[in-house]
Amino acid sequence: MKIAARASLGEVALQVGDALRRHGIRAVLTGGACASLHSGGVYQSVDMDFIVLGHVTQAALDAAMAAVGFRRTGDRYVHPRVPFYVEFPRGPLAIAGDYRIRPVEHRLRHARALLLSPTDSCRDRLAAFYHWNDRQSLAVAIAIALRSRVNVATIRRWSVAEGAEPRFHEFLAELKRARRRSRPAAGRSRAGRAPQRSTQL
Repeated sequence: MKIAARASLGEVALQVGDALRRHGIRAVLTGGACASLHSGGVYQSVDMDFIVLGHVTQAALDAAMAAVGFRRTGDRYVHPRVPFYVEFPRGPLAIAGDYRIRPVEHRLRHARALLLSPTDSCRDRLAAFYHWNDRQSLAVAIAIALRSRVNVATIRRWSVAEGAEPRFHEFLAELKRARRRSRPAAGRSRAGRAPQRSTQL
């Protein structure tokens, strides 16, 4: 399977995930690339982090990645035609102290891949805000919640367990403000020409 030079991050991530699946490797897309997918491209990333579930040999990983044109260079995989690279951080799959993660399957044409759900991707970004005061991660979490359906009750329970309830309320307040700002823009788009649609992966 060839990856086009103009392929988007989402297209490349889905093709990589599909190649891993076809080689019998269960791996979950996480991190910034996953957040980019769920935010509709509002957040951009050049690296794709996949957490491998179970034991996989280096040779098997190399073979799966080679099937879509990626070659290992140091601790990452690079492709000659696209600027994105792939890394496989050490597991387990978790969000802060929560290890009960249930990945979802995304499809794009004939490709299928596992990734964090929108709710878990939102939590993943919030974890950086909660524990490292990363304001950009807060902005990305808000973008995910605006674009995708997230379970706010689940995020609330997890936030309380993480000892971050005050920051959860800050997230909620910022999300409400962002929704209010987006409504007039949506109204102007409907009144004029039809807005261009982003592809939902």
